[in-house]
Amino acid sequence: MKESARYVKIVEWSGDDGCYVGSCPGLFLGGCHGTDERAVFAELCEIVEETIDLYRADGKPLPPATAGRDLASKLLEQDVA
Repeated sequence: MKESARYVKIVEWSGDDGCYVGSCPGLFLGGCHGTDERAVFAELCEIVEETIDLYRADGKPLPPATAGRDLASKLLEQDVA
């Protein structure tokens, strides 16, 4: 399993921006955007890999994994509250 699989990657449509926005909560702020959902996901995966490489090059520990923590349910709970 790749180290990047430990992190949830989200691509969603932003009506405000008029494009898809990709993010990786827990690993970095910001992300990427574009008009093609698959292209945004591919770019997001590359950014995640590059971010992990930067952590390693700087000798920093990686943030806790976000995958496998039922993040979707937690996000839904926040929206309801």
